[in-house]
Amino acid sequence: MAGGGTIRPSALATVVAVTATPFDASGGVDAKAMEKVVDRLVEGGISVLVPAGNTGEFNALSQAEWDESVAITVERANGAVVMPGVGRDLATAIHQTRRARELGCAVVMVHQPLDPFISGEGWINYHEAIHQAVPDIALCAYVRDVRRSVEEVARLAGLEGVVGIKYAVGDPPAFADLVQRSDPDKVALVCGLAERWAVSFAASGAVGFTSGLAGVVPKLSLELLGALEAGDYARARELVALVEPFERLRARDGSAYNVSAVKEALAQLDICAPTVRPPASVLPEEFRSIVSRFIEATGATA
Repeated sequence: MAGGGTIRPSALATVVAVTATPFDASGGVDAKAMEKVVDRLVEGGISVLVPAGNTGEFNALSQAEWDESVAITVERANGAVVMPGVGRDLATAIHQTRRARELGCAVVMVHQPLDPFISGEGWINYHEAIHQAVPDIALCAYVRDVRRSVEEVARLAGLEGVVGIKYAVGDPPAFADLVQRSDPDKVALVCGLAERWAVSFAASGAVGFTSGLAGVVPKLSLELLGALEAGDYARARELVALVEPFERLRARDGSAYNVSAVKEALAQLDICAPTVRPPASVLPEEFRSIVSRFIEATGATA
């Protein structure tokens, strides 16, 4: 379901792939390369796509570029759920949510606000205001602020209109507590820290995980999901070990290469250019061999 109608929380209990946003030689969105990025995920079996997420350089996109990247994703989704990232100031978040609905999306992912003066109450009110302004689209909240207590996140998870939580705080015990306080029929609690954390979060009750590397090798992420769902933690750990060098590279220096490592991989596969926008930078040459070895080890092909 690319959009329209009601979305069930169970639709998010899977690999939630955050798409890269390719740029062309002039610096704009490369529409043809964006199509290839989306097609690779859809043809690889991914059923939830997040354009304009952090791996999509959300904060570096203009509103026109946000529209373009979301529209391309919806056009190429072929039945997959499209869950665009929305956020920034409240008015922009509401505008983007409304545009997502107009483009045919049934759910949006609400980015963690970047305002340095944020309170728990204000954070919850932010989501409530988006829902009140656009009540006919569901919300998935992106939680990455370590200051947010389990009680606050549980309260957010219980709000009308919230069908998912992307939990990106590295605290599995707190997440397990959140699971106990939430209704799985009303909200999907997804590991928001990708493959490296997927095993510990699955053991704590997570249903699925988000992924940036799925754009490089979707079959690996889906195999990991299958192992977790089958309770085959030995195989899951083997798969996590396989992605470890690539994911550690992305996390290096406070996640400085989170996007550039993915784009370097896509460039090596001849899918898009490795270009990223400041304040990010392209992957330094000395690290590109790590990407090459990852591609070789996983058998990824163009």
